[in-house]
Amino acid sequence: MRRRAFLTAAAGLAASSAFALPGLARAAAAPAGELKSMTGGAKPISVEERRQRIGRLQRAMADQGVGAMIMESGSSLDYFTGVQWHRSERTTAAVIPVKGETVIVTPAFEEPSVRETLAVGGDVRPWDEHESPFARIVQALKDRGVNSGPIAFESTTRLFIVDGVREAGGGAYSVVSGDALVKGVRLIKTPAELGLMQTANDVTLAALRHVHANVHVGMTPGEIGALMDGATVKLGGAPEFALVLINEASAYPHGSHQPQTLREGSVILMDVGCTVHGYQSDISRTWVMGTPTPKQRKVWDTVKKGQEIALATARLGTPVGAIDDAVRAYYEKEGWGPGYHLPGLSHRTGHGIGLDGHEPPYLVHGDATPLAPGMCFSDEPGIYIPGEFGIRLEDCWHMTAEGPKLFTPLARSPEDPI
Repeated sequence: MRRRAFLTAAAGLAASSAFALPGLARAAAAPAGELKSMTGGAKPISVEERRQRIGRLQRAMADQGVGAMIMESGSSLDYFTGVQWHRSERTTAAVIPVKGETVIVTPAFEEPSVRETLAVGGDVRPWDEHESPFARIVQALKDRGVNSGPIAFESTTRLFIVDGVREAGGGAYSVVSGDALVKGVRLIKTPAELGLMQTANDVTLAALRHVHANVHVGMTPGEIGALMDGATVKLGGAPEFALVLINEASAYPHGSHQPQTLREGSVILMDVGCTVHGYQSDISRTWVMGTPTPKQRKVWDTVKKGQEIALATARLGTPVGAIDDAVRAYYEKEGWGPGYHLPGLSHRTGHGIGLDGHEPPYLVHGDATPLAPGMCFSDEPGIYIPGEFGIRLEDCWHMTAEGPKLFTPLARSPEDPI
């Protein structure tokens, strides 16, 4: 579960053979000066793989009679072309035609910077400040033989770009959603993607182990988050988020604005992640500063059981929403809920993950997407008791022909949470 830094963050299955686990050894946390990079062997996605992605997208467009896909800066632009660029009022976008090479349209003064990450060809068409980027996009469509008919837009493309292209096209084009087309390619992760996600998760778990060994009474969430980010950098990852919820703030999945300080008996909920060549990790661990109360231990064990039920339910062809249903049914039998009501599990059991921290499909009631090899998810059921505390445990996994495979071992106990 991914969080915003303005909240408080700013201020035994692991030993079982029931599910495939990565070969991570448990070890004592190293002193900060001894943390070494774990990402030296990580390789970015190759040019050939990006071209294969474009090819799959083009075949899907041909099947549906779509002439081209237009996408602005964001994770999908990175996924298909390698271009890593921010969004602003100045349009940078790709035109991926059903046949032929991709065209990148970008402000002229940004062209050198955009070319630095472009991995799939050099047809970049700049526009000066007094010119229309939408006219450039329409000309690119025509140059690729797309003179009329349906064109698709990636689902996060902003409306002013859609309207601008529609107007510049003079009514020649009809606009359709590109959501299903893009998801159809991005949904299944390749071995290269899985390898980067494994490395990102290895880094995050090692950084968490370091934090767990070094937190002490009197620390604030901001100090703990800074400790996490510092360890992540030393281990070779790029920190993406570090949500630290302690005491009553842990009862609210995304935290509280109320200041908190670590004390004896505090519940510590950390939800953290990093990126390696753009691919993300997302891990949550919860433990207690000192000895857990019987209630804290009972809730912790119930949440852990929920994680196990999620994995046990994950079978090829199963609708992903059934995983959420199974976990929620168990929690309700234990007296939590019902449904999404508090105290209990107020959010979905998990989300897809890859280049984005949250991607479809989602482990939520009603999502009928059938599980298939290569799909990646978080497994993060929690239980939240407003006014008291919350427990969340989260590990990511991917589906294989043999069943779910975890990127990280599940936590063992409140005393051994990493």
